[in-house]
Amino acid sequence: MLVVSGPSGSGKSTICRRLLEDPRVTFSVSATTRPKRPGEVDGKDYHFVDKARFKDLIEQGAFLEWAEVHENLYGTLRSQVLEALERGKIVLVEIDVQGGAQLKAIDFFPGKYVFIAPPDMATLEKRLAGRGTDAPDVVARRLRKAREEMLAQDKYDHVVVNDDLERALAEVRRIAGLDDAPRAGARRGETRR
Repeated sequence: MLVVSGPSGSGKSTICRRLLEDPRVTFSVSATTRPKRPGEVDGKDYHFVDKARFKDLIEQGAFLEWAEVHENLYGTLRSQVLEALERGKIVLVEIDVQGGAQLKAIDFFPGKYVFIAPPDMATLEKRLAGRGTDAPDVVARRLRKAREEMLAQDKYDHVVVNDDLERALAEVRRIAGLDDAPRAGARRGETRR
């Protein structure tokens, strides 16, 4: 498993999308109770379910982990991860820090845990406000949460600072063991063990 976490606006979703261009990587599609955003596809981006169905899945033991984030529930489906691992794929799990801590604690399957960090909080605030998808109070809430999440980075095996997307992507590819066909001019990003 390749577990990727980081605050909203750190670039983790962009890095994950780029990692999925490699056929050796498959995405663990999480279940969530949050509303679908424009352009998102059920079953591809998330499994969108209501709270009652999510709670049923919890009771059935369907999740490796689950957490409440920004007033919505998110969970990693055990069956999807097992199926992909059995096919020999690198299972990419994009997850919040609560879920990352839960996965690491249960030691379900050996994994590499990567925290994507913004260069600084001012850059993160610009990124979140620049998206134009959230109201100012939501951006403020995400920034408060980001400050909390940044404290968890020491619990990860690697911290990659996303000050340059291509460099950060190359570093995550290296950590995941996907750098056997390096792209011309790829530079390594910062990492900490």
